Amino acid sequence: MKKTMKQYSFASQLKSLAVVFGIALTFASCANEDVAQNPTNPNDDNDKNLTTFVAGDEAKTRTSLDYNSSDFSWEAGDYIYVKDDDGIMRKSTNAPTQKVASFRYRVPGKFGASASYKVYYLGKNSNGSQVTISANQMQTAPDNTEHFGTAGDYGTATATGAVGGSIFSFQLEHQPAYLVFQPYTSNTILRNCYLTKVEVTSDNDIAETYSINATTGALDASAGTGSKKIVLFTSGSGSYSNGFPLTNSSASVATNGAYMVIKPGTHILKVRYWLKDVATYVEGTITKTLPATAYASNTYYDMTANLNVRNYDGDKYYMWDAQQNYWAGHEWNSANPWQPVLNWGTNSNYAKNNTDPRYHHERIGSGRFDATQSCATLPNVNEMTWYAAKGDPRRDDDELWTAMGHLYKGGMWFKKKSVLQGEGNYNSNTAVDGTDWRTNSGRGDWRVSNTLPSVAEANKYFYLPAMGYYDSGRLKNVCSDGNYWSSSAFPGGSGAAFVLSFNSFFASVMSIASVNGYRAEALFE
Repeated sequence: MKKTMKQYSFASQLKSLAVVFGIALTFASCANEDVAQNPTNPNDDNDKNLTTFVAGDEAKTRTSLDYNSSDFSWEAGDYIYVKDDDGIMRKSTNAPTQKVASFRYRVPGKFGASASYKVYYLGKNSNGSQVTISANQMQTAPDNTEHFGTAGDYGTATATGAVGGSIFSFQLEHQPAYLVFQPYTSNTILRNCYLTKVEVTSDNDIAETYSINATTGALDASAGTGSKKIVLFTSGSGSYSNGFPLTNSSASVATNGAYMVIKPGTHILKVRYWLKDVATYVEGTITKTLPATAYASNTYYDMTANLNVRNYDGDKYYMWDAQQNYWAGHEWNSANPWQPVLNWGTNSNYAKNNTDPRYHHERIGSGRFDATQSCATLPNVNEMTWYAAKGDPRRDDDELWTAMGHLYKGGMWFKKKSVLQGEGNYNSNTAVDGTDWRTNSGRGDWRVSNTLPSVAEANKYFYLPAMGYYDSGRLKNVCSDGNYWSSSAFPGGSGAAFVLSFNSFFASVMSIASVNGYRAEALFE
């Protein structure tokens, strides 16, 4: 896991979604105000073509969750399915028309031969034989789980009664696991943003389609239907049209609690929180990678996350190996700032000759010349070629970061030095072509991938932001280009030095004029 991310464990409190259910219910207990939506026809109980299946007040076997009480409610349109004496899956003829605490379902079919029957809740989009934990889920308001029915929540139960009876009671056991995302921040820039979605990627399937096994009655995963990624979209209408607010400095389900239904099991999860600044239209991600954890069915997990982004100093721009940074004494946050902080901003007060300590390190003659000042501790040109050619560079246009008081995004993932060394792909004394570019020179351009590192491989990579550069006092290409000095001057003696540069297409190692204001910092791992 890269150093710019912190790992967050779950809260110790794991709250069960299943509470004790009432089994033996009488007609009197079903007649209270919680079942006001039940059909009012007094002959219903005597209709031999309909059998009553009751989830009563004490059962709490419902389908949307109250986080604070751990209670469920039945939602409008929640039907159940029951397998009858002929083995036929029967759908209830009725369903709630609004949220209720309990409900009496009427089910057609033959139910006279047994004292117990299998009950299925298959969500709102089921055909009666399958249910799908969706790879795309939508929540329209904070701390609201009404989307569970369409997101893939499902459950099973055994309804019990008397042989030949007309009423059975059941206790629904929910089968998925549930993640409750609760982001917060103390970063003043991020507190102007909204949470627009939560993207979760796993090392194995977390979305799945299940089919009812005709023999056992179990819900079995259907081959080839799973997905390792789920996206929960968090926007609605009115005050939530831009997403959920991030105004809280501590976890608050009421402010932005977001619920995701996932397949139970042991997963390594990478969570990408998508934030949007509606004033600047910048939208990007903050990534958290979580260790392998067993996520149990019928259980929800508090996913609290202190969201912050890596802030990169504005004083790390230098001419090659200069004694002082490009805007020394007049940085963006100084009393008398010269430094432009936005793309294409310009100021003419940059160093123009060697009487200024901000000017690049000049050399006499040609041949190998190594940095001794601001670039002395940076990777040399040979090492840069290994990062670019064998570091499997992966472009990331969405990872957020801040610099000079502004929110930005975009950069590149590279394999860490230790990983390259372990693969036999790193040598300080020779470049990837087997020669020493410090004395022989060279140039290379290598295609980059737009596929992010997988969950299993994430800890093998480090991140470099696309911080642009200064050219004659003008700031250019922030968010699109990254430019990082090496410790090696161009051996031809032409006032140039080697740099690792990247954009959306290539990672390159080349020589460039030493007067450019590129980044001089040891962000390489």
